[in-house]
This record gives sequence, structure tokens and C-alpha cells, in this order.
Amino acid sequence: MRDMISIITPSWNSEKYILETIKSVQAQTYKDWEILIIDDCSTDNTVKIVEYIIEYDSRVKLIKQKKNLGPGAARTRGVQIASGRYIAYLDADDVWLPEKLERQIEFMRNNNCFFSCTSYEVINDSGKSLKKYIHMPSKMNYMDYLTNNVLQTVGIMIDTSKVNKKLLFMPNIRIGEDAATWLQVLKAGYTCYGIDEILAKYRRTKDSLSSNKIKSVIGTWHMYTKVIKLPLWLASYCFIRYIILAIWKRIYFRIN
Repeated sequence: MRDMISIITPSWNSEKYILETIKSVQAQTYKDWEILIIDDCSTDNTVKIVEYIIEYDSRVKLIKQKKNLGPGAARTRGVQIASGRYIAYLDADDVWLPEKLERQIEFMRNNNCFFSCTSYEVINDSGKSLKKYIHMPSKMNYMDYLTNNVLQTVGIMIDTSKVNKKLLFMPNIRIGEDAATWLQVLKAGYTCYGIDEILAKYRRTKDSLSSNKIKSVIGTWHMYTKVIKLPLWLASYCFIRYIILAIWKRIYFRIN
């Protein structure tokens, strides 16, 4: 396998952001990549925008889903057809800083690391900073992540020459499918190593699932109890820690 990076980008009605997202990939200092845009039956101009870009850059590839199955299924399809050694994730409304891929793959090579996540900044719909900077711990294992789900798709990169691709197949749920997947990888014995550099921007839109606090809380409990099927005592412990950390983060960011 070449050291190419396959970037998995699910899209659905993303015309407002998709161009900026792709441009942030094209601006990368690391050039050996492909971006697989898996469109989940968009009804706006997303597909037209991507098809226009493909005319000028063959590294951009469009895969059209026949049915709207959600971002988890779209990402899984992208993983299945990816041809690169490394898998990175970039949602259709997020962006990377130009050195993101170069810095991350250099870190993974130098540290014999197979699973990593960069720190990131949170921005709003219009791209304005919300002054929230999420810093990755130096490393995280399965139990660490159960009680502090700090990992975010925008910062993830995985070496599939070591990590079985099947571990990246996402469960068929609409909320928390990414978190459940990182837990699959961690439970298999891989440690996620953090890169404490802000190399990505995660967009928190008003209508996104993650910005709906009630849905996020319900989704987290569902993931603990129904998806990864923790014992009730452990699910309760992790859930309480999750709530406490969420409240602490909100207070911390308000103060700072």
C-alpha cells in the first residue's frame, strides 16, 4: 500500500460548505491523497459543485448513495473503497489547516502510531471562531474514552496496514456512530495518540445533530447500553462522568 491518505467525506445537502471543505484539502502541504465524497442523496447543488471540481482535480471522487442511510453508512462505504494506507475523516462542513495531513502522518511515522487525533477549534455556521479549542490528551485507551469522548472525526487518522478496516465499519445508528467506531478500535487494543496542535476546525451548526444537546445525551446513553452494550453499572458510571464533564466544559469555556 502506498502512503496515500484516503479522506472520507459524507455529504448531504452541503452546498453551503462543501467547496470550502474541499479547498482546505487541496491546500494541504501533503499531496498524496484522495477525497471520497459519499453523497447521501442530496437535493441541493452539492453534487453539481463536486462534479465541477472533479473536472479539474482527479483526486476528488464522488460516490452517490442510492438511498439516504446517514453519515455512518456513507463513511463505511468510503472505507470499503478507499485505496490509501491511511484513512482520515473530514465532514462536509469542516475544514483543515494546510499542514494537518503532513504534521499528522509525520507524527504517526515517527511514533510508530496507528491511531491518532489532532486538536481542533470549534467554529460557527459562518466560520467564526467560538473560542473553543479542544486539546487532545497525549494518549487515550478504551476506558479513557468511555468517560471522556473528546475524539472528533475531523482530527482522526488511522493506519489500515495495522488496523483492520472492518473495525472502521460504523454501526447503523444516526447519533454517535463515530464515537461507537472509535470505541471499537480502542477495544481491539489500539491506543489513540493525541497531537496537541490545532490543525482542524469543527463547525458546530445550529441544525447539526451534535448541537442538539438533548439528542446528544440520549444518543450517548443509547450507545452505551444498546450499541456497545455495557453492563448497566458501567454504563451508568460512564454516563454520569459524561454529563459532569460536559457541564464542566461549558462552564470552563464561558469563563475563558
